[in-house]
Amino acid sequence: MPGQPLLTTEEVATLLGVKPATVYAYVSRGLLTSRRNGSGKQSLFVKADVDAFLAGRKRVTTPEIQTGITLIKDGHLYYRWRHAPTLARTVSFEAVAELLWTGALREPGRPGDDERSLSGEPDGIGFPGNDKLRRLAVAVTAPLPDSARLTDRLRVIVAAAAAADPLRFDTTATAVVATGRQLIATMVQALPTRSGGLPLRQMSLAEQLWLRLTADPPTESGLRALNAALVLLADHDLAASTLAARVAASTRAHPYAVVSAGLAALDGPLHGAASSLSYAMLKEAVSGSDPLTAVSAGLRSGGPVPGFGHPLYPDGDPRATALFELIEDGPVRRTALELADIMQTRSGNAANIDLALAALTLSHHMPPDAGEAVFAVARTAGWLAHALEEYSERPSRFRPTGNPR
Repeated sequence: MPGQPLLTTEEVATLLGVKPATVYAYVSRGLLTSRRNGSGKQSLFVKADVDAFLAGRKRVTTPEIQTGITLIKDGHLYYRWRHAPTLARTVSFEAVAELLWTGALREPGRPGDDERSLSGEPDGIGFPGNDKLRRLAVAVTAPLPDSARLTDRLRVIVAAAAAADPLRFDTTATAVVATGRQLIATMVQALPTRSGGLPLRQMSLAEQLWLRLTADPPTESGLRALNAALVLLADHDLAASTLAARVAASTRAHPYAVVSAGLAALDGPLHGAASSLSYAMLKEAVSGSDPLTAVSAGLRSGGPVPGFGHPLYPDGDPRATALFELIEDGPVRRTALELADIMQTRSGNAANIDLALAALTLSHHMPPDAGEAVFAVARTAGWLAHALEEYSERPSRFRPTGNPR
């Protein structure tokens, strides 16, 4: 139509709050109509058509988020196109964190660029800590009451680490990765230990975390299971806490603030704290004479039974399957699997990662909130990976509008 204002693809993308690639996707689906300019090399859009499309869209709560970090497809979980349960059995959490941040699968501190063999044993050597920072975090959390949960301590540790870092506003990729390594190490190392003493040798993150979650001596199978839990929880696409982290990153909040935003959303009983509810139910089932009673009590509450069902995995959570395979056989594991069989048979709800995490922590006499701490430490890697993606997007792009009631 002659005389009507025309917009370029970039202008349309800015108006709609999406990437240019998303505009092309709208065209391919017939939602927008484009035309070529005189040279035939550029797409143009009639402004009236774009305005009509914008007005006709349903209420938008977030702009479209395109991510290359995690894929959930056909009941499987992938990190950077690598099968997450396979990674959980074969490489360290540290290596998976590096994979999420950089796209390269390598053990930190080891030579070589990529494609480390997946046939070996997990042999992480831990992220480099900072003793001065650790001492600060320990001092800041020392006054907290004994009733403080592990995740309460983690939030304070992250805030203290941020205050101590004058370069925290550096959001370049290299700086964020370095911050991530040191922050995760500090989060674990500043937690109170539950064992007699710490070896002088450098330990993997799973070993360090074990000594802060239980007084049980670490076993090879136990450490493998804890490492696997960290890997399996490192990211899960755009879960609530990850969306919160990305919103923070979109304002160019520093990495510590991004993690703090994620920790805030994680604290809900329907997200990161769900494993504590599963722990209580599982403990009751183990100590009682009939696991059926524990399931009945959960059903009687009227809400979903903790530890079962996941909207993204109607046929069962692959993370739970992978973790259960690595948990040492014993009364706790057997009871958890019995509960899973009851729920699967009666309601079709399969066990999810929360039940498997509860089984792992209860098996090794960890406290009820240990699963939350494992979740928080692990997901910090994912939040920072999403922050790295978000820092490359248009800033402050999350600005939904509310509809009047």
